[in-house]
Amino acid sequence: MVAPVSQFLADHALAIYVAFTVIFLCIVVALSAALGPRRVGAARGRSMSLPYESGILSTGSARIRLPVQYYLLAVFFVIFDVEGVFIYSWASVVVEAGWAAFISVVTFVVFLTLALVYLWRSGALEWGPKHRRMPVKVPPNSPVELVKIPEREVV
Repeated sequence: MVAPVSQFLADHALAIYVAFTVIFLCIVVALSAALGPRRVGAARGRSMSLPYESGILSTGSARIRLPVQYYLLAVFFVIFDVEGVFIYSWASVVVEAGWAAFISVVTFVVFLTLALVYLWRSGALEWGPKHRRMPVKVPPNSPVELVKIPEREVV
């Protein structure tokens, strides 16, 4: 027969973990409030009201404008990274999962590839300035005949 204390610990392990975590956090916050410096009003000084990170006072504004492509690339990275986590977790149980799971993962990878091809073809992965073609001016009554080159559509 298992001792009552060890049975209680086994049955309520998560609740005990959460309780100890909350107690530890309360102790850390209380010690910080009790032992930390106390400066209020003018005693705080100008430097105490400025943001301070890694030993360097900030200069300039933190609100810089980044191009939209930066955010698109970040979102694509997160999306494809999460898919990598799914494939990695499947790979750890590939033998037990069987052929049905294999077909599911192959279908999943095909859809990922199609999504990547679509993003690539639509120009969503292109970085840098857009190149514009300057119109060619041909004088009237010129013997030169212009050939129109179809422009690539960007969606």
